[in-house]
Amino acid sequence: MKGARSFATSWPVAEKLCEASMEQPSPPGGPFSATSASFQDAVRTLNSLQTNASYLAEVKRRRGDLQTQLETMKLYLARSGLQVEDLDQLNIIHVTGTKGKGSTCAFTERILRNYGLKTGFFSSPHLVQVRERIRINGQPISPEHFTKHFWRLYHRLEETKDSSSCVSMPAYFRFLTLMAFHVFLQEKVDLAVVEVGIGGAYDCTNIIRKPVVCGVSSLGIDHTSLLGDTMEKIAWQKGGIFKHGVPAFTVPQPDGPLAVLRERAEQISCPLYLCPPLEALEEGEPPLTLGLEGEHQRANAALALQLARCWLQRKDHQGIGELKASRPSLLCQLPLAPVFQPTSHMRHGLRDTEWPGRTQTLRRGPLTWYLDGAHTSSSVQACVRWFRQALHRRPKSGPEVPEVRVLLFNSTGDRDPAPLLKLLRPCQFDYAVFCPNLTEVSSTDNADQQNFMVTLDQVLLRCLEHQQHWSRLDEEAASPDLWSTPGPEAGGPASLLLAPRLPHAHGTSSLVFSCISHALQWISQGRDPDLQTASWPGLGSCQV
Repeated sequence: MKGARSFATSWPVAEKLCEASMEQPSPPGGPFSATSASFQDAVRTLNSLQTNASYLAEVKRRRGDLQTQLETMKLYLARSGLQVEDLDQLNIIHVTGTKGKGSTCAFTERILRNYGLKTGFFSSPHLVQVRERIRINGQPISPEHFTKHFWRLYHRLEETKDSSSCVSMPAYFRFLTLMAFHVFLQEKVDLAVVEVGIGGAYDCTNIIRKPVVCGVSSLGIDHTSLLGDTMEKIAWQKGGIFKHGVPAFTVPQPDGPLAVLRERAEQISCPLYLCPPLEALEEGEPPLTLGLEGEHQRANAALALQLARCWLQRKDHQGIGELKASRPSLLCQLPLAPVFQPTSHMRHGLRDTEWPGRTQTLRRGPLTWYLDGAHTSSSVQACVRWFRQALHRRPKSGPEVPEVRVLLFNSTGDRDPAPLLKLLRPCQFDYAVFCPNLTEVSSTDNADQQNFMVTLDQVLLRCLEHQQHWSRLDEEAASPDLWSTPGPEAGGPASLLLAPRLPHAHGTSSLVFSCISHALQWISQGRDPDLQTASWPGLGSCQV
């Protein structure tokens, strides 16, 4: 079974694969007398700040006064020893959006680092270890550095607790946001790229009062219980990061959401610009090469170029690209951002950008893994286009070498999986595999994998629902059983199944596993050397 392709739309799936192959160099920060155990202790303590699932559900029902969220965050900042004015010196680029904001931030940071600037980068979620969320010059802070900053901040907040307050410690994401600000200030970065967590208006990163420039990537429907159930409502939340007199840029959006962004900008006198397509910047120039795959990354790169150029311009840097003649905006709702000739620093920055788990291809022996964290209908559509283009470009296997395509899928939160799964059907998978966002059945040995936001019963039931959705959607012709699976008595991968395979009269077989490791073992059939699983005879190779 040569060339099995495994297509994974899950952060922890990418995490499990990447942790086996990614070597993460430690950035500058100096030695610190902390052991690996003390780093794990720090992460476990951080995890204790996660909001448990039942409490989170209660908060969503009450919704509360959202405006108080920012005031509470400012109080935490003050308790940590900083004031909002201190954040002004970080020269922040603040980025929100539904899709592509992480990739946009990664492009932007890499471009500006090419200018010799010292960069900070705060992002979420993390792929392998939580320290990836806080980066200096593109590298996650070291375990020692993380441990030192964590305990310093934690003890400071403990010492300033008010016994009369019902909330004495910040929750998980708030704590990491505070910690990122402290790290960036101590490291004396020239700039910080800050990615919004959820929404914008009431996100805890929005205590930033004087960013240098703001950006809004593509909008879509997501986090509806928090942001609203229409794109206009979501656009209102995203536009909440705009600041008086601070330039902001957005990519083309549907008319309704774009009008909301424009109104939000006009209300506070924020100059908002529409990014021209990348083709306009390439006209008469060699084409730009992007380090991230997928046609949809071109919009993210176009936004990143405008953010980087605006930051350089406002900070009086030279070499920001010569202006070109440009046409008026066809949408007429917003002025068009400058069309300019990308500099060599910009070109190399786009080319050299790395952002694991986003339209990423890993080739390991006879297996090819295609990884992406798409989680909205439009982002899954973009992901499918990328996957099919990647298959079209791949070297062709001979007729004697069968190919197996496997979908490994999970979806979290309150998202409806049915429309996402329906979009994946044209990929013609032979098998569909479902598992929860749990790397191992028990993750107590690795604090980075603990998640108290959901219960185990909830995520397992959700996987079974995904399997049933796939069964109802799958109308394709039956596929031959290319992988004969040894029974549990043989010690093969079938013994890892949480739910039995559901054969389909007209299409793929589907399976459910209790964790990502078990799913990957079954998919790889012992043929991925980095997964260190046993080899099961009689089985070929695979692309996922």
